[in-house]
Amino acid sequence: MEFLVKSPILGFEHIQKMTLEKIAKDDETFMQLKSCGDDGISFTLVNPYTMRADYQFEIPAPIKALLELPGKTNIDPTNTKLATLNIVCIREPIEESTVNFLAPLLFNFETLTMAQVVLESFRYENFGLSEPISKFFDFNAKI
Repeated sequence: MEFLVKSPILGFEHIQKMTLEKIAKDDETFMQLKSCGDDGISFTLVNPYTMRADYQFEIPAPIKALLELPGKTNIDPTNTKLATLNIVCIREPIEESTVNFLAPLLFNFETLTMAQVVLESFRYENFGLSEPISKFFDFNAKI
């Protein structure tokens, strides 16, 4: 699905449109976000709610306006078409990969717009910029 970038991903201000795709057909834990340009830029994203139940933050007013969101927070029930995803920095071994909880990406599936929000670390002390994914997933579990 293609999204218009209303507030860019830091460092990638030139990207205007991106596509969001599932990585696994029947699983929405991990997603792939790709630039619509021919620059080869892509990000691996993760659904934060598969890792932590406490992931709630206030959406800044300018982002709410850009994405046309009625609700105050990312989990507000009036934001029915909103998805929150976080960038994963993939490393080898996979257990050393990290998640950025301080700069989530918001996707409005009704308007097909997206934006990155940069949270203030002093207001959201429980969220890290580079949290090990191994804190949230057991990679030793047998499938």
